[in-house]
Amino acid sequence: MAKAADRSKRPVRTSVWLDGKAAGPTGGVRRTDQPSGLDLDRIVTATVALLDADGLGKFSMRKLAGELGVTAMSVYWYVDTKDDLLELAMDAVCAELPVDDADADSAAGRDWRERLRTLAHGYRAVLVRHPWFTTLMGNFLNVGPHAMEFSQAVQRVTADTGLPPERQMGALGATFQFVYGFSTIEGHFKQRCAAAGMTQDEYYTEAMGSIRQVPDVAGYVQSSDQIMSARGGATVEEMRDRDFEVALDVLIAGIEASTP
Repeated sequence: MAKAADRSKRPVRTSVWLDGKAAGPTGGVRRTDQPSGLDLDRIVTATVALLDADGLGKFSMRKLAGELGVTAMSVYWYVDTKDDLLELAMDAVCAELPVDDADADSAAGRDWRERLRTLAHGYRAVLVRHPWFTTLMGNFLNVGPHAMEFSQAVQRVTADTGLPPERQMGALGATFQFVYGFSTIEGHFKQRCAAAGMTQDEYYTEAMGSIRQVPDVAGYVQSSDQIMSARGGATVEEMRDRDFEVALDVLIAGIEASTP
């Protein structure tokens, strides 16, 4: 266990949003000796593009600076650390998430089930589109303004289910932690296929062909084939979509059954 003296020397990092550094180390005011043609929005946009293209493991401030056509030190005019920049990139991605408007949805006749599906589908799409995001979620607080807006939307929908308050966070966790896990696996699988230069269907067919060559797993493959046939879908993506919908159906039914 870390001693208090050690913690005082190395204070626990909180968040770029809580430290008041989200506007950059100069508080958003450009110094006269800062590099021209560069701003925080452009840096964050380039960061997201690099993370999407190469993944978190290959990302570096030096590589980012090269993409921007500046020196690495120029980037540090706007962010104190690489971690601060990654947090900013996370919230930029959160801006792509759907936001539930309880009043507007109620006026349009959309009940909580439809609204919950919209949020879950939007969350899945963002996590699959940006596979690096799920890794960072385990390392940072993710409390930027767009992330908090989505969190509040999720809480509004959960409150509208009719569940008593003591059950709402459990229902929220069951639904959106499922989406997180499902989407993480999906995003990583798509990355693996892309790295191999194959489509998802080609990769799956080759992988299953290799597995069938192993005598000890013949029974598993046979039962797996039966399940795959029953679930329907002509492609890996279609099968995955069906699985996601079935899981959401089960979760929604569970919430309904738990409502007084």
